[in-house]
Amino acid sequence: MSTTPLTASLIDLAARGQLPLHQHMDHATITWISDHRPDLLPPPPLALRSQSKELLAHGVLPTWWWADSRLYTSLHGVRHAMRTAALAAVLAEASGLDDADTTTAILAAAVHDCQRRHDQDDRGHGARAAIWLAANADTVWVHFGLTASPRRIVQAATAVRLHDVPYEAFTADDQADHARADRITDVVKAADALDRYRLPKLKWWPDARYVREPGFDQLRALAFELVLVSERAYLAGASGTAAVRYALAEKGLV
Repeated sequence: MSTTPLTASLIDLAARGQLPLHQHMDHATITWISDHRPDLLPPPPLALRSQSKELLAHGVLPTWWWADSRLYTSLHGVRHAMRTAALAAVLAEASGLDDADTTTAILAAAVHDCQRRHDQDDRGHGARAAIWLAANADTVWVHFGLTASPRRIVQAATAVRLHDVPYEAFTADDQADHARADRITDVVKAADALDRYRLPKLKWWPDARYVREPGFDQLRALAFELVLVSERAYLAGASGTAAVRYALAEKGLV
C-alpha cells in the first residue's frame, strides 16, 4: 500500500519519483516554480500580427479533442496547449514565417498533445495526435475560423507527429517528413519546449540544446511568466482557458 499522502504536491512527488499518471498543478508547486525563477533576459518587444491574435482568441479548445478528459486540466491539458500555441505564434513572428506557415504552426501547437493517454513519458502521443488531426482537420480549422487545405493538413500533422521525436532520433522517413515542413516543425518543437517551466524538476525545464529556433533563449522570460501568471490564475479559481487568456492579455498577445 502506498504511503504517499493524497495531498502531496507535484514537487514532492517528483522528488520521490512518484508522479502519478495524471498530474495537476498545486499551490506548493507553483510557489516552488516562482522561487526558482531563472536569471533570464527580458523578452524582446512583442507585436503579433492581427491574424495571430485572432487565432489565439479562438484558443478555447473543446474538451472532447482530448483522448482522456482527465488530461484537459492536467499539465498536458488545455493550459499547456494554449500557451504553446501562443509561443508558436511569437516564435513564428521572430523567425519571419509568413501568414500561412504561422497559422499552420499555431494550429499544430494547439493540438499537439491532445491524444496523450497520461502525463508521464507517453511515447507515440505525437503520432496519435497527428492521425487525429488528419481525421478531424475540417473541425479544427473551422474552430479557428479557417478552411483546411491538403497541404496545410499534411504540414500541421507532420509537426505534431515529430514534436515528441528528438532530432537525434529522426529516422530517414522522419528526415524526409521534416524537410517538407521544417520551419513549422521547428517552431512547434521549440514552443512546446519553452512551456516546460510548468514541470516540477529543474532538469526538465527548457534546454536550447534540443531545439533549432534561434529565438528560443530570447523568449524564455515570456514563457516563464505565462506559466506563472496563468497557473496562479487557475489555482485562484479561473477556468483553464480563462486563466491563459488572462496571461496572454497581460502580455499583449490577444
